[in-house]
Amino acid sequence: MPRPLRVIAATFALLLVTACNSASSGGSGSSSVRGVTADTIKVGGIVSMTTASGYSKKDTDLGARARYDRANAEGGINGRKIEYLGAEDDGQDPGRNLAAARKLVQQDKVFAVSPMSSVTFAGADFLDAQKVPTVGWGTLPSFCGPAHLYGFNGCLVPTPGGTLNQTWPEGLAAVLGGARGKSVALIAGDNDAGKFGIRTFTQGFKAAGFQVAYAKAVVPATSMPSDWSAYTKEILRSGPGGGAPDAVISVMQTPYNIGLFTALKRSGYKGVISDPTDYDPGLLAKDATKQALDGVHVLLQFQPFEADTPAMRQFKADIEKAAGGKDIPLNMHMMTGYMSADLFLAIAGKAGKDLTVESFQKAAAGFADTGTLVGDRAEPKGQKESFGCGALVRLRNGRYEVAVPFKCYPPIPFG
Repeated sequence: MPRPLRVIAATFALLLVTACNSASSGGSGSSSVRGVTADTIKVGGIVSMTTASGYSKKDTDLGARARYDRANAEGGINGRKIEYLGAEDDGQDPGRNLAAARKLVQQDKVFAVSPMSSVTFAGADFLDAQKVPTVGWGTLPSFCGPAHLYGFNGCLVPTPGGTLNQTWPEGLAAVLGGARGKSVALIAGDNDAGKFGIRTFTQGFKAAGFQVAYAKAVVPATSMPSDWSAYTKEILRSGPGGGAPDAVISVMQTPYNIGLFTALKRSGYKGVISDPTDYDPGLLAKDATKQALDGVHVLLQFQPFEADTPAMRQFKADIEKAAGGKDIPLNMHMMTGYMSADLFLAIAGKAGKDLTVESFQKAAAGFADTGTLVGDRAEPKGQKESFGCGALVRLRNGRYEVAVPFKCYPPIPFG
């Protein structure tokens, strides 16, 4: 081989070896780390933006964007800006959820998925197998155990051997003056989230001292009933002596709750009504909705918006800025997106400049912080149990008020 050609070949070989060494080391400028460049981290989300019932979690996307925007304004994470692609709409459909996960990883090449908020998570196994750090609302078992999946406030639906968050039972016990001698009826949709919700809350309310008079996941998940009488009659005869229970607890979404609560009130029910989703000032624009939700106690797993704390003031300022300076009504979906992004950012920050999936996982394995909007956080605890904190708010005369202040409760074993 002539000398010039040998020089060129040697130079090319040296460059190739250097590139390979750089790639294998996972260096800060390496293109081998999916979604990570020298100055950006690519992140996407999966959210039920549209659903057959009309219920939407679209503001989850706004909440995430608000938190990522602030992180970028503050210089990013170890010098890298977050390139947030926005949230894919899974339409609350398992097939679309999996398709969204595949698109984000295989087409968009994201490093992480945060937020993920839906009642279905068909993409969970794929994301975990592809080693994609994923943070979302841990209301499904998929967030409880898989190595790369994290609930922003922990694992809310644990597997046997885990623990249960007692915020709802203990909060309602405070509202009712104690659980002793009190009965509750639990109702949910006929889907995975509903079935797991019934199972876990049945155990939780019994452990708190309540009599669980009714616990069924029977409401069609894809078509909202036009007539709720069959459900209300059964519920209102489920209490002691065939009477009404002291509390009716719905583990369903807003359109279903409005129908159920309206029917209960028309039947003359005077007990406590509670659910985990209807903390949304935007719902109060319609008189019928406002009447249906009046008096309802809503479970929160974060500080109420009415709390005057530095963290809450920061959240409100970030949301307003992301909304273009508009003073828009706050809702729990914004918080879901915001705190999903916040947990991802906190762990990624601890992972350091050399960000890889391995360094992220190592940082998560020893992660802990305190005083956040969801209380004290810790991993891998959060992959086995919730962070155990929450509050109850009550709608009264068109305004939400704190019924049971934000507090962290000791969890109980789940079996």
